[in-house]
Amino acid sequence: MSHIFPRHTKSNLPVVARGEGVYLYDQSGKAYFDGSGGAAVSCLGHGDTDVTEAIKTQLDSIAFAHTSFFTSDPAEQLADKLITHAPKGIDRVYLVSGGSEAMEAALKLARQYFVEIDQPQRRHIIARKQSYHGNTLGALATGGNEWRRAPFAPMLVETTHISPCFEYRGKRAEETTLDYGLRIANELETEIQRLGEDSVIAFVAEPVVGATAGAVPAVQGYLKRIREICDQYGVLLILDEVMCGMGRTGTLFASEQDDVVPDIVAIAKGLGAGYQPIGAMLCSAAIYKAIENGSGFFQHGHTYIGHPVASAAALAVLTKLTDGGLVERCAMMGDKLNDALQHAFGQHPNIGDIRGRGLFRALEFVEDRSTKTPFAPDRAVHKSLKKECFEAGLICYPMGGTIDGRSGDHILLAPPFIMEDAHIDEIVSKLQIAINRVL
Repeated sequence: MSHIFPRHTKSNLPVVARGEGVYLYDQSGKAYFDGSGGAAVSCLGHGDTDVTEAIKTQLDSIAFAHTSFFTSDPAEQLADKLITHAPKGIDRVYLVSGGSEAMEAALKLARQYFVEIDQPQRRHIIARKQSYHGNTLGALATGGNEWRRAPFAPMLVETTHISPCFEYRGKRAEETTLDYGLRIANELETEIQRLGEDSVIAFVAEPVVGATAGAVPAVQGYLKRIREICDQYGVLLILDEVMCGMGRTGTLFASEQDDVVPDIVAIAKGLGAGYQPIGAMLCSAAIYKAIENGSGFFQHGHTYIGHPVASAAALAVLTKLTDGGLVERCAMMGDKLNDALQHAFGQHPNIGDIRGRGLFRALEFVEDRSTKTPFAPDRAVHKSLKKECFEAGLICYPMGGTIDGRSGDHILLAPPFIMEDAHIDEIVSKLQIAINRVL
């Protein structure tokens, strides 16, 4: 009998035995293509010797030193390299242990920034429906994932949510894509005015929405208009790139493709590629200087922030993503994967949309393609697809409630950047097996 508290008490999961390249193997020897990188984590695949050697080398030096007493070379080098490649104006790195921690740090820094500059009346956070920003209480309150929020609603701080930028579901027939993006972006200005022009701290968004809606990119012009509104009202722009960042969408920072610079950005997942738990909150020089010239103390912290071994692992990963050309490879392989998915499933009667950027792709499943009518929620098509994909030897990331928190089914694909052309054929063929069995 296991004493592990699992994600689901009714699950009976196989035990993973080893990982090699793009595959995971259970104790029986069965191979599974890691088509979702866990949860868009394993960008380098499994068993990368450069990363494991970096971890071993650091362990031989120092495993842990608390950041209230010391900094460390790997943490300093990692921060330097991140800032070298970060959007212009981003100047400081706060290292944490994962995505939820990164978002909590972002939210708290945003609030403290306004306290430091004598605007303590600012207290509201605005985010979007059908978003996800983490599972800690502050991050959960910010996110718009209704089924995750519901049990804890009485404990959550008040956050308001405007419409997502979700072209497949939201664009009107008579609108151009640009007009749609501007209309949805302008909801932010309306909400700021409703709450009070000097009362809003920040607007929070994923440049490419991850788990909750399924690899939904912002349309052209949307984030630029959002940036303009934030600047007009003195509101900070926080971009959550925990899932879509670190090369996953074909550029190191997802916001590069929208030509927008955030005030604060959160990263994780691909930063450590699964080799160590790590995340980071990056902020602008202006925000850092407000703290530096004010109290001097960011009133936040966790025991394992700036962990030397995690930093060493992330530095090795980041070096491969940048100097090693794997971000560019992700963009190239992402185009090939998209072409293959469109060719195989573009006219499937039960697949309404195939979307995403880079190696961050999703398929949305519908009962009627012509009307975009979703399957009944109690049919749980996404769960059946996950089960059949897994049986066929393909790991994918499923989610229900794609449209409104209750209706809609999609699966995410986020395979390792090291995949080869043959692996694209494997993904498609195993998806075909699963889709045929379920639909």
